[in-house]
Amino acid sequence: MAIKQKSPNTSRPKPNRKAIRRAVASSTALETGQSVEAVESKLRGNRLDKFRHLALAD
Repeated sequence: MAIKQKSPNTSRPKPNRKAIRRAVASSTALETGQSVEAVESKLRGNRLDKFRHLALAD
C-alpha cells in the first residue's frame, strides 16, 4: 500500500485574532481554573494599558 502524501499547495486560511485569543484564553482557563470569559476579557483589556507609560521615538 502506497503512502499518500499531502500536496504542498494546500493552503489553510490564517486564524484571525479573535480565534487566537479564544484558543489562548481556553488553554489558560484550563490551567488556572478561571473561566474562559474572564481570561478572554483580560486579554482584550490589557492591549494598550500595559505600555502606556512608554513614549514612541521621534
